[in-house]
Amino acid sequence: MVRVFILLLSALLALSACAAPPPEPQLGPDGKPLPKVYRIRDNETAQIQYRMLDSVNSLRQAANHPPVQLNSKLTAAAATHSRDMSIQNRPWHFGSDGSSPIDRVRRVGYEGELVGENISETYETELETLAAWMEESTTRDVILAPDARDMGFSWLQEDSGKIWWTLVLGK
Repeated sequence: MVRVFILLLSALLALSACAAPPPEPQLGPDGKPLPKVYRIRDNETAQIQYRMLDSVNSLRQAANHPPVQLNSKLTAAAATHSRDMSIQNRPWHFGSDGSSPIDRVRRVGYEGELVGENISETYETELETLAAWMEESTTRDVILAPDARDMGFSWLQEDSGKIWWTLVLGK
């Protein structure tokens, strides 16, 4: 019985040695790994939105600020802007019709006030994007605004994999 076990273990070790090594990451001209495309499936919308909400609220809790809640009107404003940035092919806070974040929040019928809007053009996940926003004082200040109570979050992913993220906070 021991001999059979040793033979099986030897065969297993021999087979594991035949496994191909993991592929080397492809590097860009700057020497950094090229981004991997983060594909978002249609059925992941709620999961991604709540993952972002939970992450934002964890950051807010650590700063002793009250939590925010998802708001469908602010999410609609965020979705509109993500789509518009993709059409314009540039990340900026003005719509193709000249609208500002305040205009977009009013158009969807949000009755509170705009606290701020964070935007991004990237191939990164929502949590990588949130981490990048937290590294910049202007976008971090929006996320950690003490008076924020509502959050809208949406995106548009192009066929190439590029994602246009928009996060809107209101009070």
